[in-house]
Amino acid sequence: MHLVYPAVLAALIFATGLYGVLARRNAILVLMSVELMLNAVNLNLVAFDVWLRDTLHAGQALTLFTIAIAAAEIGIGLAIVLMVYRNRGTSDVDKLRDTAEGHEPGQPDDITARPEVAA
Repeated sequence: MHLVYPAVLAALIFATGLYGVLARRNAILVLMSVELMLNAVNLNLVAFDVWLRDTLHAGQALTLFTIAIAAAEIGIGLAIVLMVYRNRGTSDVDKLRDTAEGHEPGQPDDITARPEVAA
């Protein structure tokens, strides 16, 4: 089997996942796109393992580690997304940026912006 076929397929899958990470706004779709990228890496690992005829099957062993990391990532990531959705009411990544970024020095806080709360 030629190495070109799985390598091109993996490149297409990785490019699709990269597009999903960069273009999508929904956090669950971003997690699915990361999973696509990890699956492209798994495909490359197994293809190169078969092509090199490695006696230790290091590519397949690394693929198992990648699958375990992907399972943990999707479990924890989905739990975080569900908790954020419960608290904020949206899973739009652009609307959730204020959770990671602090207030700008020139921007008023919520308490100082609403005088009825501060008084």
